[in-house]
Amino acid sequence: MSKTLALTEELIALSSVTPEDKGCQQRLIELLSPLGFQCETVQSGDVTNLWARKGTAQPLLVFAGHTDVVPTGPLAQWQSNPFVPTQRDGKLYGRGAADMKTSIAAMVVAVEEFTASHPDHKGSIGFLITSDEEGPATDGTVVVCDKLKQRGEQLDYCIVGEPTSVNRMGDMIKNGRRGTMSGKLTVKGVQGHIAYPQLAKNPIHLAMPALAELVAKKWDDGNEYYLPTSWQMSNIHGGTGASNVIPGEAVIDFNFRFSTASTVEQLQQGVQAILDRHELDYDLKWTIGGLPFLTPRGTLSDALAAAIKAETGIDTELSTTGGTSDGRFIAQICPQVIECGPPNESIHKIDEHIELRFIDPLKNIYRRTLENLLL
Repeated sequence: MSKTLALTEELIALSSVTPEDKGCQQRLIELLSPLGFQCETVQSGDVTNLWARKGTAQPLLVFAGHTDVVPTGPLAQWQSNPFVPTQRDGKLYGRGAADMKTSIAAMVVAVEEFTASHPDHKGSIGFLITSDEEGPATDGTVVVCDKLKQRGEQLDYCIVGEPTSVNRMGDMIKNGRRGTMSGKLTVKGVQGHIAYPQLAKNPIHLAMPALAELVAKKWDDGNEYYLPTSWQMSNIHGGTGASNVIPGEAVIDFNFRFSTASTVEQLQQGVQAILDRHELDYDLKWTIGGLPFLTPRGTLSDALAAAIKAETGIDTELSTTGGTSDGRFIAQICPQVIECGPPNESIHKIDEHIELRFIDPLKNIYRRTLENLLL
């Protein structure tokens, strides 16, 4: 059994359902400390975070990831216990196999191999690990990033081990993610009998022209890396349940998935301008789930692409698709953030797995990237 596979299985066996870490980070500390890493546990609420650094010189290359996993779902539907790593049919099964304990194991073993072969490498290496990525993400990576910013620690490159590949290891890496911003719009009317509409004010009717305009509006053109910003309604509710009552209000939930081509302020002002133009009486509450980030083609993406090409023969694709990740926090203190990890087809599913043939190549990609950047 390869060292990366063995460590992956160790981590899967620890049932670290968010926000629990269940000793995963302590195991990493046991492996990193002998390599010369200074390891710091940052506790915040129920969340355990790890900041580990070897060296003081620049550039600083950081590996980032999370030890927490999503809940298993119905255990009876799993072919094997999700916290008993199981190999069958050329795959390793277990919760976290793809998202993202294999990546963490591959990062650690890659660093072990790299530092053993190149003890005098330039720069520094870091690890930023949290148990709060799958949860609210309020006590995890963002807390560590704030602490590092206050201390003036400069990150130059960061590789996040999120599962980014599609069909084969390394066929896609993420050089950015869209931001997410939600709104809860309450349009106010006057409740009344449906037979006497002149005595009431129907907020559903009033809202519809404005909603149609919001749907049709072109918010931006996107850019080289992003599709245009999307505005979507997720819920709409109005009414008392009775068929003869005009409701007093209508509530609409909506969401922006937006790129770096727009700012939060521009989008909020655009929505409010349309609502005001339609002379609606409304309340609007905003929730910013995450800001977009983008790392244009450059040193880090080139180093990763070259490592992937050397290991797999694949010309990787840069992409910004998918949901949010902790990269959005790291990008606030690090100019180059790229996500690179195993195929994501089974993440969060029953019988989550990774193909065994992909495990050591992922470790080798990380090691080759270290060689490309720190030698």
